Amino acid sequence: MALDGVTRDRPEPDAAEMASRYGLSVSGARPGLPEYLRRLWEHRYFIGEFAKARSSTKYTRARLGAFWFVLTPLLNAAVYYLIFGLLLGTSRGVEDFISFLVIGVFIFTFTRNTVTSGVKAVYGERGLIRALHFPRAVLPITQVTIQLRQMVISMVVLMVIVAARGNLPDWEWLLMVPVLALQLMFNTGLALWAARLGSKASDAAQWLPFVLRAWMYGSGVLYSVERFTQGAPEWVGVLLNVQPAAVYIDFMRYALMSTDNFGAENLPPYAWLIALGWALLALIAGFVYFYRAEEEYGRD
Repeated sequence: MALDGVTRDRPEPDAAEMASRYGLSVSGARPGLPEYLRRLWEHRYFIGEFAKARSSTKYTRARLGAFWFVLTPLLNAAVYYLIFGLLLGTSRGVEDFISFLVIGVFIFTFTRNTVTSGVKAVYGERGLIRALHFPRAVLPITQVTIQLRQMVISMVVLMVIVAARGNLPDWEWLLMVPVLALQLMFNTGLALWAARLGSKASDAAQWLPFVLRAWMYGSGVLYSVERFTQGAPEWVGVLLNVQPAAVYIDFMRYALMSTDNFGAENLPPYAWLIALGWALLALIAGFVYFYRAEEEYGRD
């Protein structure tokens, strides 16, 4: 408008103010936690079908197909038995070392594979993230579901192996269900944590395997913690026994093995509370850590 020969432009309307006035919101904005959980629950069927599709295509070009889900940990157990059990003598003093070793390898493999697949869950699906709007936690939870499907198959093979070693089924075998449920909660938290770490082009996928390998060596997968910490300070044995991987492995050995070396007295004090505590801590902390970066995924 002209006034006294001077043209004065009207001030530009504030875009943020107008968007708020007319109910517009930022694309991909992070919803509140209750709403986020509700949306995540609505996608539960998609998670199941997505996991099924990914599982069926993983070994499509291999002749043995899905049998590799079981064959891989079995081959790892065989290699560990030759190197550690026979050559290094970690089997000495361990009754039924084969069952001991196979249980440790299978249970730790469940956690290790969940973390290594979780770290690629977001970065590997950038195209899907940019094309569709959905809670990004769907992606790491899908990877957890894939690993759970594989673990169920592996547990069948594991039960056959330990039964063939003379550990006949009894009521304690039912403990497998709550132990796996707690480990699943723990693994889900780790997968969410790893997914955010690897959500951008970082080196997480390169250094995590080294951390996991060191974790395996400190979890009593290949040897008896009690035997190898006899000359060490007491706190070393306590630390190795109460860390989460060792707790879940010890519980599964207690459930499946009928030898005296793996009775309830060999579990750490308050073992169930420790197992539950690790599961809740990992799940809650991992979910919150992942959720707080919801708006950043797929925008690199």
